[in-house]
Amino acid sequence: MAAKKTKRDEKDLHAWNTYTAAEKKKVYALADDYRDFISNCKTERESVVESIRMAKAAGYVELSEILRKKKKLKAGDKVFAVGMKKTVALFQIGTRPIEEGLTILGAHIDTCRLDLKQNPLYEDSGMAYLDTHYYGGIKKYQWVTLPLALHGVVVKKDGKTLNITLGEDEGDPVFCVTDLLIHLAQEQMEKRATKVIEGEKLDILVGTLPLPDEEKNAVKAGVLAILSAKYGIEKEDFISAELTLVPAGRARSMGFDRSMTLGYGQDDRVCAFTSLRAMLETKKTKHTACCLLVDKEEIGSVGATGMRSRFFENVLAELMEATGEKGELRLRRALANSKMLSSDVSSGFDALYASAFDKKNVAYLGGGMVFNKFTGARGKSGSNDANAEYLAELRAIMDKHKVRFQTAELGKVDLGGGGTIAYIMALYGMQVVDCGVPVLSMHAPWEVTSIVDLYEVTKGYKAFLSEA
Repeated sequence: MAAKKTKRDEKDLHAWNTYTAAEKKKVYALADDYRDFISNCKTERESVVESIRMAKAAGYVELSEILRKKKKLKAGDKVFAVGMKKTVALFQIGTRPIEEGLTILGAHIDTCRLDLKQNPLYEDSGMAYLDTHYYGGIKKYQWVTLPLALHGVVVKKDGKTLNITLGEDEGDPVFCVTDLLIHLAQEQMEKRATKVIEGEKLDILVGTLPLPDEEKNAVKAGVLAILSAKYGIEKEDFISAELTLVPAGRARSMGFDRSMTLGYGQDDRVCAFTSLRAMLETKKTKHTACCLLVDKEEIGSVGATGMRSRFFENVLAELMEATGEKGELRLRRALANSKMLSSDVSSGFDALYASAFDKKNVAYLGGGMVFNKFTGARGKSGSNDANAEYLAELRAIMDKHKVRFQTAELGKVDLGGGGTIAYIMALYGMQVVDCGVPVLSMHAPWEVTSIVDLYEVTKGYKAFLSEA
């Protein structure tokens, strides 16, 4: 006799069927806004610029301006702070002292990509290439023969910054990594997947036309001439540049029913967008609310713009100074008393690869918001592992606000694993749990999410900020 489905099972697997016609319109409208966001924000710098634009439109002001004018912040005030143009923190002052803790949504805005090396341009056999170093955990074979766009900045010696976006508009050229034709690939096809395409082979073909009257490296010279004439970029400027190759083109609706989004960089910009949207739409909070969008998660949260830096701690100290809550002890209490949703994606169940998942403990597309009590690898190595009391509190909040949610692990035990920024924030003693959107084809050039989950996560983040 088949086991009877529980009410929770039905709700998780069929969230769409619980919506009214008006709610369904909201789901599609939110998805449209989201696709615009991830299409226009393919680097962390671009995400910060757009986040600031949205924040200012919602009445946020820069914290440094408040400090410069020595103004005192009060309940309801909205401020933001930026770290090196790659990370941003938004705050809405609550009615309770900050010392009693914040409610924090923390996501990352860096994604897997191909970064140019500092000396990237070379010519070989009449073809000009850009040498790359891949960023984050990727399957390298997925990045060949794709149309790629060039994004980033070039900073000249005089301090002038050139913003580069090439390959996104219909009239722009694109770039790609070539692959060996199948007719000659017998030896290649016998290699392990990790070796089919090696890191040093992920070089970008960028030109084949020689510069007239140039005897040596004429194609490379031709590319440099174009860069100089059109963009004012000289060969030496690559030294002080941050240029990256990402999949070209906009995110698209996916499926006959348009129930999904296919797009680049959804890990973790889907949670960054929903966190930001929830923050900007939250009207009043008891505890000071924070949306924290950080860099470098895909390579260990290191560096001055990663979560391991002191950016958040330093900004919070400045914020408390502006509210009159001075002192190191008050700062430590605020951090320890805070509650956080580590807004990051989870693996979604893929029926084509069912053997990788525990079907009882996996997230399903369309099932709503996902809570991962722990992540890590094998024996929960590197995991935060949230407390049961905190999860009980979150369950109550989500049920009160009719948020559909599910719980999951990152695949079967011993198959692999992963991590987020949760364990880093937990070092302060605050309550933290991973919570976000399930994704198919995570870390691939094009990833898949459900528009239902996008909607439910936004609702859930708003409920957390208003209730926790």
